[in-house]
Amino acid sequence: MESAFDFEAVALDGTPSPLGRWRGKVLLIVNVASRCGFTPQYDGLEQLWKDYRKRGLVVLGFPCDQFGHQEPGDAEEIRQFCSLTYGVSFPMFAKVEVNGSGAHPLWKWLKAQKGGLLGIGAIKWNFTKFLIGRDGQVLERYAPTTTPEALRVAIERAIA
Repeated sequence: MESAFDFEAVALDGTPSPLGRWRGKVLLIVNVASRCGFTPQYDGLEQLWKDYRKRGLVVLGFPCDQFGHQEPGDAEEIRQFCSLTYGVSFPMFAKVEVNGSGAHPLWKWLKAQKGGLLGIGAIKWNFTKFLIGRDGQVLERYAPTTTPEALRVAIERAIA
């Protein structure tokens, strides 16, 4: 696989969703969880989606239960929580693993493209973010502590 657009994932509703459908857009790919200290970042992610989607940004949420069992629900519970609690309207996917032998191929690729702190590839926690350029290449990786609001300058550059 040569770009993020070459991958496919399963949408939260269970349907296949090729990322190529967003070819030419800027992607913000995030592993999310409903019971995490960073869960309020859903508000900021939704705001980025609302502010920039007409200019070419797509926020993609990938629920993950690998960190402290903080995403225990099934797809319907995740959908209800996200929509009712945070008004999430950006595309969400079925639960994935981001680390280990069962990691989704997209997440293996993302980690290989941009290692984390000290070049370590493993995702350390929920709400790790990858900003993908219009060419499908990883522009930057952001730690869970980096708020969505802090990404505005990088997003502006990427969509320009």
